[in-house]
Amino acid sequence: MLIAHISDTHIKPQGQLANNGRVDTAAHLARAVAHLNALKPRPDLVLVTGDLVDAGSPAEYAHLKALLAPLAMPAYLIPGNHDARDPLRTVFAEHRYLPAEGFLQYTVEGHELRLVALDTLVPGEGHGELCTARLDWLDARLAESSQPTILFMHHPPFDSGIAVMDKDYGLRGGADRLAQIVRRHPNIERVLCGHLHRPIQVRWAGTIAATVPSTAHQLTLDLDPAAPLTFGFEPPAASLYQWRPGTGLVSHLSYIGDYGGPYPF
Repeated sequence: MLIAHISDTHIKPQGQLANNGRVDTAAHLARAVAHLNALKPRPDLVLVTGDLVDAGSPAEYAHLKALLAPLAMPAYLIPGNHDARDPLRTVFAEHRYLPAEGFLQYTVEGHELRLVALDTLVPGEGHGELCTARLDWLDARLAESSQPTILFMHHPPFDSGIAVMDKDYGLRGGADRLAQIVRRHPNIERVLCGHLHRPIQVRWAGTIAATVPSTAHQLTLDLDPAAPLTFGFEPPAASLYQWRPGTGLVSHLSYIGDYGGPYPF
């Protein structure tokens, strides 16, 4: 089984650019879709971990839907802090895994790996939270199966060292109980997140938690606690997770773009 993970697509209405006109997020996502379709072997499915659009509007979700339409494999969506639940579920009504009401969290069954999606959105806020209801739901779902599992969510449950993101835009509520729940389930192979626009990995709650670059712009890597939040144009990428019986889940970073090669050694 091969899983692709992308995040933070930040799609605007058609014809508009993000970040004060500096980022053509739609063109970047179109390149990411073409990249995923061209991979050999092709991924079985794609996880898209939030900040799907920039302001949660129906027009943005309609544009996102058109950009994702060429994907040759299923995509599983969750909201980030830039998203809005009801427009997302309305525009993507054919994505029947999305609950008809309430939090946008669900399980995906029938593969070698079980997928569990968790909703960290706080409407109108940049930070994330996990309330009792969401965590009770997660606890119950994880108790259902000992199958190898990927948990995916938007806000990372760990500090990254990028001070502004950790302090102002992190997962404020529920992280401690989330860690307790995850620690009780050693079958959780990875916790996959977005939000940070960078590739980051950390050992957390007895497993590995990881983020992925944005398909468009990246946050500047500056570990000075006083650093302001800035962005730049390091290469976008998708993470690939291959389940290998006898080995486990092997992760790779697949850069999106033409950087020359392959050449014989």
